[in-house]
Amino acid sequence: MTEVDVIVIGGGPVGENAADYAVRAGLSALIVESELLGGECSFWACIPSKVLLRTGHAVAAVRRLPGTTVDFEPAAVLARRDSFTHDWDDESQVQWATGTGIRVLRGQGRLVGERAVEVDGPAGRETLVARKAVVVCTGSVPTTPPVPGLDSVRTWGSREATSAKEVPPRLGVLGGGVVGSEMAQAFRRLGSEVVLLQRGPRLLPGMEPFAGERVAAAMREEGVDVRLEHKLESVAAVGDQIELRTSDGTVVVDELLVATGRRPNTASIGVESVGLEPGKPLVVDDTGLVGGVEGQWLYAAGDVTGRALLTHQGKYAGRIVGAAIGARARGEEFDTRPWGEHVSTADHSAVPQVVFTDPEVTSAGRTEAQARAAGIDVRVVDIPIAVAGSSLQADGYDGAARMVVDAERGVLVGVTFVGQDVAEMIHAATIAIVGEVPLDRLWHAVPAFPTMSEVWLRLLEAYRS
Repeated sequence: MTEVDVIVIGGGPVGENAADYAVRAGLSALIVESELLGGECSFWACIPSKVLLRTGHAVAAVRRLPGTTVDFEPAAVLARRDSFTHDWDDESQVQWATGTGIRVLRGQGRLVGERAVEVDGPAGRETLVARKAVVVCTGSVPTTPPVPGLDSVRTWGSREATSAKEVPPRLGVLGGGVVGSEMAQAFRRLGSEVVLLQRGPRLLPGMEPFAGERVAAAMREEGVDVRLEHKLESVAAVGDQIELRTSDGTVVVDELLVATGRRPNTASIGVESVGLEPGKPLVVDDTGLVGGVEGQWLYAAGDVTGRALLTHQGKYAGRIVGAAIGARARGEEFDTRPWGEHVSTADHSAVPQVVFTDPEVTSAGRTEAQARAAGIDVRVVDIPIAVAGSSLQADGYDGAARMVVDAERGVLVGVTFVGQDVAEMIHAATIAIVGEVPLDRLWHAVPAFPTMSEVWLRLLEAYRS
């Protein structure tokens, strides 16, 4: 039996941050990881997917400038992807953890009682006991829709898509959310014929409606067969290929990416041993403390909580949890005021997100619909992104911006940008929302000329007119 101050189940970026901040607080920490340290984001999601997208986006951007000739080799893109994942070797991540003072234990961890974790690893079964806290950071796993025949054919999940060794001649994509939209465009630009089936009326349904509409139009223009309000009725194997029977015909593809959402990964981590229901999210307060469990020892952060399924937001929650555990362990004053040191307030109203399609979609805070549902007296400002900086970025630049304002308080509650190269502009919006900067003060934040950030001036001018 091994004792340690803090046990973290799950060694993705969320678990790494939780353990790191516990160590910074003077505690000992151990991460239990069944696969690769660094987790989904480093090896199968954020990093490899953006590598697959980046070259195609850069080439498209150059082609929007006159007098240019540019192309790329898909094999070189896959090779660059492999370099970023270190060929799916996590040794550098392990070196970072051990150098920071975090112990790493390989194996499948599960709760077996209060402060107790059982690990099945290469050396057999081991029981760990946490003196202070256990933190669950096991992330999420893909969901599969109940389509007849889907379980009888070869399919890709996001992992298979981002780690593919070859570009399939024909790719079917089921689902028009972030993963489906990004991978449809990535593989189209790598050379696949792509058909994307979306059950709902638009892509990116969680974002402002104009965002999904613009992305769908752009993908159609470059040859992606985007089919909205389209039901996949059944699937069947035809030799080594896959036949998709849809609501208006049949499509044959070489690979099928199922990208229809994710659910918290709690089915096999022993939550029933502490009175919780397997398969359900771990509901936490803003310090990361799990509800429904006696004592202040079980925490969770990231996708497993069902709060904000984004790597950066999970890392933020991991930092809060690590600091909260440290403060409680030392008996320090606990700051649980909104925006306090030990609470993840941003999860509720200031979440930033980027969809790395072309055009990029980036947002912070609430959409118009979300703000109205929250009872906010909303004023919406919509303008095209048409400033000197965007004209320099690309000939015929076509982008859009929306600002959602709490009219009563005169502060931003949401911003969305759609267009080439808008991702790096979203942090300014995040700062304004978190800081609740009054618009009359934001008026004095002068954007540099000629940059695309001049869109802020145009938004404020429109609001003041």
